[in-house]
Amino acid sequence: MHAPRGSTSTGSATASAQRAPHGRIALLAALIALVVASWSYLVYEDWAMRHMNVVDMAMPGAGAWSPADLALVFVMWAVMMVAMMVPAAAPAILIHRRLQAARSPFVPAASALFVAGYLLVWTSFSIVATAAQWGLHNAALVSPAAVLGNRFISGTLLILAGLYQWSARKRLCLTACATPLAFLQAHWHEGAPGALRMGVTHGAYCVGCCGLLMALLFVYGVMNLAWIFALTLFVTVERLVAPGPWFGQVSGVTLAALGLVTLLG
Repeated sequence: MHAPRGSTSTGSATASAQRAPHGRIALLAALIALVVASWSYLVYEDWAMRHMNVVDMAMPGAGAWSPADLALVFVMWAVMMVAMMVPAAAPAILIHRRLQAARSPFVPAASALFVAGYLLVWTSFSIVATAAQWGLHNAALVSPAAVLGNRFISGTLLILAGLYQWSARKRLCLTACATPLAFLQAHWHEGAPGALRMGVTHGAYCVGCCGLLMALLFVYGVMNLAWIFALTLFVTVERLVAPGPWFGQVSGVTLAALGLVTLLG
């Protein structure tokens, strides 16, 4: 006896719908575990920086860096980007999971590939940040805790970040990050490669939105836990609460004013 036409696709859709709640819970739990583990690492690094007599190689010292030092700094940046950016990206990841669960054929690994693509972009950013820190270190412009000692560079970074908050590019990237459903509908690609591609695209928009803000870590210390948390909170509010254009404008003026004060010293 033949199954009614369309019963196979209907059955697949029904099965996907039945799996969806459990899949979303598992995905949310995985994201929470990833963020908690990342923040735990940062807290440990903060403790280790203050107890260098107890812990070896918390961060590179004032001398020339070895390959191990470079690797250590890269890991620190990569983990920090996970801790700071995954909370703000969580709605996009969960919405992608919901949309994928409603489609046929269902791709079980799609959510993991979306996250992998997103983090691939921020890992690439971490490579650039590591190279920048290495260059600043070699030029004796930062302390071992990666705090800029040159007020002109610090002030310029703050002013540039403030001006960027007013730019059309910032608004474009922020819109893509703050409206994940619209983003996914506009950039949807089927299959596992499509999920990876969407994650990379979303990550690229997020770097365009927040990359210059991440550069401000050098101003008050790359391993300054309070500053890392403050930037994380700012990025999360900017993208998830969507308080309106005034938020970016006010923050832009504030950052530029801090830059001027820093320059004038």
